[in-house]
Amino acid sequence: MVSFISMFMTLLIMGIAFSIMAILGRLGISAFIDLKKCAAYAMAALFVFTSVSHFISPVRDDLIRMVPDFVPFPAQIVFITGILELLGAIGLLIPAMRRAAAICLILLLIGMFPANVYAALRDISLLGEPATPLWLRVPEQIVYIGMLLWSISATKIVGLRTASQS
Repeated sequence: MVSFISMFMTLLIMGIAFSIMAILGRLGISAFIDLKKCAAYAMAALFVFTSVSHFISPVRDDLIRMVPDFVPFPAQIVFITGILELLGAIGLLIPAMRRAAAICLILLLIGMFPANVYAALRDISLLGEPATPLWLRVPEQIVYIGMLLWSISATKIVGLRTASQS
């Protein structure tokens, strides 16, 4: 049986990071007033966490086993995707790079999704836990992509018109 914590670990990290930053913003800390920035920062925290797993055993070994058979050089792919996740996380923290980083991370999530499907269908474990079932993995990926898109979406400014402007 998959434990609740391990199944939802990345969602918890993202959700807790976002919540803490949103609360700090409500307490008046200016760096966290904009919820879209909080979303970008929370996703950066998530990608730093996940990128580290690409470089340390035993998680790294499990990630290599998740790479589908048709993909050459699985160890190198895991290393490169870890670097890309880390670079994307850094990019989310830099306002001028945030949009490009978010788009690249969305493409990376889409590109890595077949490994999640492969792991679920082949029942490849991660740290001894069964692979995340697809019924959960798909909505989880949608949440991550949605958070990234929301963090870079334009904020609509609603202005009030005065009587002299009408």
